[in-house]
Amino acid sequence: MLAALNRLVDAVEEAAGNEVDVAAVAAEHGTTEHHLRRMFSSLAGMPVSEYVRRRRMSLAAADVAKSSDDLLMIAVRYGYGSTEAFGRAFRAVHGVGLTDARRNGGPFRSQQQLRFRLTVEGNTPMQVRITDRAAIRLAGHATRVPLIYEGVNPHIQAHVAAIPMAEHLRLKKLSNASPGGLLQIFDELEPEGTEGSELTYMHGVAVTDDTSTPDDLESIAVSAGTWAVFTSEGPHPQALQETWAATAAEWFPSNAWRLRPGPSIVAVLEHNEDFTTATCELWQPVERT
Repeated sequence: MLAALNRLVDAVEEAAGNEVDVAAVAAEHGTTEHHLRRMFSSLAGMPVSEYVRRRRMSLAAADVAKSSDDLLMIAVRYGYGSTEAFGRAFRAVHGVGLTDARRNGGPFRSQQQLRFRLTVEGNTPMQVRITDRAAIRLAGHATRVPLIYEGVNPHIQAHVAAIPMAEHLRLKKLSNASPGGLLQIFDELEPEGTEGSELTYMHGVAVTDDTSTPDDLESIAVSAGTWAVFTSEGPHPQALQETWAATAAEWFPSNAWRLRPGPSIVAVLEHNEDFTTATCELWQPVERT
């Protein structure tokens, strides 16, 4: 995985103003574009597209400040069809317009070239099991929410609080597949998963593929496949969020599995009265590399 990530960084440098073929880099290293984008975003703290933009504008800054080339020529060199579009992208990264940057020589916000290296982590073993599951459906109440990496997501909290207690009980009775009980379901997450990007959150349950579900519930079809199930214990939601981050930073780079498209599911096994501590299972859809 590290080789694929570093090759992608090199491809960004080679592309200049051309498109970066992420799919080709992934195929070259025996992985998928979906997995490569997810791992890059998790480890770099930004999606591939944002890194490309920042890096491209960092290189362009030297040309704007020191080169005698026409600004349109520089814009085309870095993949823009007009000085207006180039100027907007330049200002978004550096906080200064092209004319002022050329006259004053800056200031610029430089994005250094990334390099992914192996560090010694994982001194605390992760609790994980690999399991195959038949096709299921996830049924419940869904909404669109922004992605928040740390702390309680107030949008999810408000969505769940608005569901009547009687409805929670009805959903529990409907559950007849694994993972059991009421579930936190995260679907349609962008591969690059930037903070604030939208995803579908469902408060629901898993049912067998042939189970009839009420018409007033939304449903997500989940194909048969393999799942990596990670267990987290401790302060909630911090322990769960730390486990989720560690799957990208430690577990996937060290194991012969990669993410496949599909929802991520959180099952709460037990929790204290005020839900400040909990034991959870994080179900991630995976496939062999």
